[in-house]
Amino acid sequence: MATQRDYYDILGVSKNASAEEIKKVYRQLALKFHPDRVGESEKKQAEERFKEISEAYAVLSDSNKRALYDQYGHAGIDQKYTTEDIFRGADFGSIFEGFSNSGAGSIFEELFGGFDVFGASGNQGTRRGRRRRGQDLHYELEISLEEAAGGVEKVISIPRLEICSTCNGDGVRPGTKKKTCPNCRGTGQIARSSGFFSIATTCSRCQGQGFIIESPCSECRGKGYVSHQKKIQVKIPAGVDSGNRLRLSGEGDASNGERGDLYISIFVKPHSQFKRRENDIIFNLDVSFIKLILGAEVEVPTLEGKVMMKIPSGTQPGKIFRIRGKGIKDLHGRTQGDELVAVNALIPTRLTSRQRQILEEYAKESADYSFLGEKIKKVFK
Repeated sequence: MATQRDYYDILGVSKNASAEEIKKVYRQLALKFHPDRVGESEKKQAEERFKEISEAYAVLSDSNKRALYDQYGHAGIDQKYTTEDIFRGADFGSIFEGFSNSGAGSIFEELFGGFDVFGASGNQGTRRGRRRRGQDLHYELEISLEEAAGGVEKVISIPRLEICSTCNGDGVRPGTKKKTCPNCRGTGQIARSSGFFSIATTCSRCQGQGFIIESPCSECRGKGYVSHQKKIQVKIPAGVDSGNRLRLSGEGDASNGERGDLYISIFVKPHSQFKRRENDIIFNLDVSFIKLILGAEVEVPTLEGKVMMKIPSGTQPGKIFRIRGKGIKDLHGRTQGDELVAVNALIPTRLTSRQRQILEEYAKESADYSFLGEKIKKVFK
């Protein structure tokens, strides 16, 4: 049996190194020797180095395992822990936070997830593989502001993979059978030894399936799945906005395990009259200056139809009125927003002689006659 290297030497730290120092050094080495960060010619060597430093860290980062190792060396670890136990409990997650897209999980899934890991004795460890899940699908759905406000049901059509009805997903021509892969003898894996580990890699001939298809189904060409246009009824809840995403569980592609999910991204079309501000809507209303001066009752459009709104006499341009409950329902509650009506003064550009006379008489009666009179002359000149 090959002599095992000292864990401290593997990481290049002293026996008095602190936990933080060990953690820092391991992260640097793991990022350096991750197989995806080296060239193809160096990948095999990088894999072995990565597993070696990961094993060292798994022991030295655990106070109990480190104490046994410091006292008895490798013998103390080998007697007490299995290969699986050595890695259990190591804080790989925080080590790789921010690395790549999925952190430590992606690293160990790539190196160990597709393998069966064996200890030095050759006994099989825990199988990390799992049934394949169907692909998730994504769909962009455009709706109106009215539909977003009150909720709506839509029927969409998406292309997705379905189990082939001709071969029932087997991928073989009816009347024929799959053949056990001669390379891996049906296991889907090829075992190879490398230092401390004996690793079973995915069989390249059958791609891990354990079988080969000599007479593929003519409908799906051996894949077991066919593309099919599927109509799905989608219930859009009231209150959604652009950027919201809905998940329909089990409506993605089929697989030999569970179906994937369908994600629907919502886009709310701009409205010709209204603007949205969270759960409130904003509407600009042009009102004649006479109605603002004297007061009036005006008709105002809302998302649910038209309503009457009272404007008090002496209302100033820019005044905002609130119509309660005419906004958008809250997506996560029972409340509903309001409609905010901003009134703008509508000034006539042409006056009849009689209208002009009346305004000039008003100007004369005004306390600020000289200013107002000149103002009117400039506006209606």
